[in-house]
Amino acid sequence: MINKITVKNGVRIINDEYVIKKKKKDIENIYNYLLSRSFDYFPEILKEENDNIYYRYIKDIDEPKEQKMVDLINLTSLLHNKTTFYKEVDIDYYKYLYEKVNNDIDSVYNYYNVIMDNIDNEVYMSPSNYLIARNISIIYNSLRYAKNSISKWYMMNENNRKIRVVMNHNRLGLDHYIKNDKPYLINFDKANIDMPVFDIVYLYKKHYLEFEFSDLFKIYLSKYPFNKSEMTLFLTLISIPDRIYEKDTEYKRVLEIRRIIDYIYKSSSLVAEYEIKEQTNKS
Repeated sequence: MINKITVKNGVRIINDEYVIKKKKKDIENIYNYLLSRSFDYFPEILKEENDNIYYRYIKDIDEPKEQKMVDLINLTSLLHNKTTFYKEVDIDYYKYLYEKVNNDIDSVYNYYNVIMDNIDNEVYMSPSNYLIARNISIIYNSLRYAKNSISKWYMMNENNRKIRVVMNHNRLGLDHYIKNDKPYLINFDKANIDMPVFDIVYLYKKHYLEFEFSDLFKIYLSKYPFNKSEMTLFLTLISIPDRIYEKDTEYKRVLEIRRIIDYIYKSSSLVAEYEIKEQTNKS
C-alpha cells in the first residue's frame, strides 16, 4: 500500500522505502561491472518494471557539506582506483581531443571578442559591460594559457599509445552523493569509461565557489595521483571560462559576470600552484 509519495529531483520516493526512476541506459551492466571491481557504493536495484527501475531508498544523513565533499572526494578516488585499466589508442584519439578542446578555446575567445567589439561601440557602458571591459585581459590570459597548454599536452602524447581510463560517474556533485550506513554515489545514468580527469573537472566546475578546491584536490591526488599528461589536461580544461549565461536583469548579469571572473581567479590560482610545483621539480 502506498501511504506516502515524495517527488525529489525528478524521481518518486514511495513510503520512504524505494525510489522509482525512468530507465535511461542499461544500468545493471554498469552496476555489475562495478561489483566485479569490488565497488558496491551505490543503491541496490530492487526490480525493473516496464521502463522503470526501483531502487532501495537511502535516507541521507545530515552532516556539514564540507565533510560531505571530503567524503565524496575519497569515494571518487576509490571508484577510480577500483576501475583503472590501460587502454590502447592511436594518434587519432589524441588528435580528436586536441582539436575539440582547441575549437572550444577558439569559440570562447571569439565569443568575448564579439562582446568587446559591441562594448567599444557603446557611448555609455552598462555596469555589466564595464565589468567585462575591466577584466577582459584576465579572460584572454586564461584562454591563452589553455591554448598553449593543450598544445603541450598534444606534443607530450605524440608517441603515447596507451591512456589510463576509469569508470567515470560523469556527473559528480553533492547532489549525487548520499551518506548513510556508508557513502553512496547515485545516478550512474551517464557513467562512461574515460580518463579520470573528466570526473574531477566536472566536480570542480560544479563546486568551485563553495569550497577551497586546492585542499580537496590534494586529498584526491594523495589517493589517485595524476601523471604529467593528466595534470596538463586537467589544468587546461579548468582554464577555459564559461560564456555568459544571459540574464533578464542588469543586476543578475553583473552577478553572472562576477561569477565568471571569480572562476578565472580561482582557476588561475590552482594552475599557478601546480605550475610552480612542476618548475620546482625540474630544478
